Amino acid sequence: MSEFIFRLAEKKDAPRLVEVIYDAYVTIRDLKLHWPAAHANLELVEENIAENECYVLEVEDRISATVTLAIGDNPMTALSGLPFLKWFAVDPAYQGKGYGAQLLGWVEERIIRERLGAPAVTLATAEKHPWLLPMYERRGYERIHAFDPGNGDGTMHLLRKIVDSGHYERFSRQRTGQAASR
Repeated sequence: MSEFIFRLAEKKDAPRLVEVIYDAYVTIRDLKLHWPAAHANLELVEENIAENECYVLEVEDRISATVTLAIGDNPMTALSGLPFLKWFAVDPAYQGKGYGAQLLGWVEERIIRERLGAPAVTLATAEKHPWLLPMYERRGYERIHAFDPGNGDGTMHLLRKIVDSGHYERFSRQRTGQAASR
């Protein structure tokens, strides 16, 4: 049985993360989507590790998947009031084994719900990608906002997954009240 280790990435992980992300984002490049991760180099990955919370899943001492929790000013967080995930990637050699689902589930539960106390989490993807929207929807994400960034990517979707329904109801009422008072 494989041993899973979930942890924050460190600068020393950057070369491996460049490989994982670059190999996983081949479809993104083929579709000519303008996602920074699709063309990530060592400098950009090191910057991502330093400025955000970049999580990895190690399987048998090898990084097999990664996802980043955006920290600081982020337009998607500003729009929803919720944490935003980006740069999700699974090494193609490990795809189809549930490792990406394991990592997302761990981040949703342990980081978003338990550590941050957030009621939900968001991420975004392109409508023209052939399988990402259905994959995230199977994982419980729902489309909450469609937009065109004007960069040739076409329609993008902001998706939300509620990780604590009771807390989300309170959060939603507060956001609605704040919007009404403006």
